[in-house]
Amino acid sequence: MKMFMFKSILLMSLMFVSVLFGMQIANNGIVNMKGFEDPNFKGAFTINEQEENVQVSVLGNNVDSHDINKKREQLEEMEAYNFFSDLGKTLADIVTGIVDITIDLIRNS
Repeated sequence: MKMFMFKSILLMSLMFVSVLFGMQIANNGIVNMKGFEDPNFKGAFTINEQEENVQVSVLGNNVDSHDINKKREQLEEMEAYNFFSDLGKTLADIVTGIVDITIDLIRNS
């Protein structure tokens, strides 16, 4: 039994090291496939924080808090009715009621 446990632990350790090694090889392959190191390469979402100013860019487009406020105001003005949202809320209320009744019946039995 001790030998079986030893072999199992050794095999798991070997597999773990192999996975880590494979991940490193894949990372190196991705860097090599790109062909060059680009220090100006930015991710899809970047945040630059200064003392009081925060700049956010999504896919290279700067996002301002004024833009977000304008969009919020536009959505409030539209007063859009979402049928599926209302249906989901109603369904959630029904399921919650059924579960509460079932728990009360089980508790009182």
